[in-house]
Amino acid sequence: MSIDERASAELKAELLAVGLAAAAEAGGLLRDGRPADLAVAATKSSPIDVVTEMDIAAEKLITDLLAERRPTDGLLGEEGADSPGTSGVRWIVDPLDGTVNYLYGLPSWSVSIAAEYRGETVVGVVAAPMRGETYHAVLGEGAWLGDRRLRCRAAAPLDQALVATGFAYLQGRKERQAEVVRRILPRVRDIRRAGSAALDLSDVAAGRLDGYYERGLNPWDLAAGALIAREAGAVTGGRPGEPASGELALAATPAVFASLQPLLEEAGAWHD
Repeated sequence: MSIDERASAELKAELLAVGLAAAAEAGGLLRDGRPADLAVAATKSSPIDVVTEMDIAAEKLITDLLAERRPTDGLLGEEGADSPGTSGVRWIVDPLDGTVNYLYGLPSWSVSIAAEYRGETVVGVVAAPMRGETYHAVLGEGAWLGDRRLRCRAAAPLDQALVATGFAYLQGRKERQAEVVRRILPRVRDIRRAGSAALDLSDVAAGRLDGYYERGLNPWDLAAGALIAREAGAVTGGRPGEPASGELALAATPAVFASLQPLLEEAGAWHD
């Protein structure tokens, strides 16, 4: 192993340790500190796209920990944290993915933390405290659920595929997404909508889903879960020939990806 390769391996190991620690602390805060009278602190894209006081508290906990352990790194967080850093590392943080689920007391929510190095995602952590599960991946080193290495499901035809999706909080976009589902549903085994993009991507990695797609995601929704899915053997992308983006994000087993991507393109899943 060269000096550069050894330094890279050491950096990834350090970033993973920091990401796991931050996710565990934020997950514990969210699980154990949820008040009975949980309040909406703000709204984002629409009156039903909410931020709770716990989103804000969890992001502060994460950013404080990162500032202490990695003070020269950059940071992009869903609830407003944005700093460039000088180390070449940038953290991409969603402190509470699935806020509406959390607000209603549903268990499908997660903490998503990814680390980029020189623009490439090298570490991803998705903690699901109500499941008692933490997924993680390191670029080139596989994806894991705890100490179990993950592989996506074996090849299956599209009509036997269980596919997840999500919906926007903007009314016009939601109506368009419902039309896309109407066209996709007869072609697959069934559709699921759990409410946390990071968990859906991780569940593709774990073989609990054959595929997942959604329009309107942000970098903090995608970064950790997409790396976990890829390191488990899934394919990720957007429109044909393009990477996953806010326009369209898709992750699936290779066989399902090959069939689902053109179907989503034909259905216009990439536009309102």
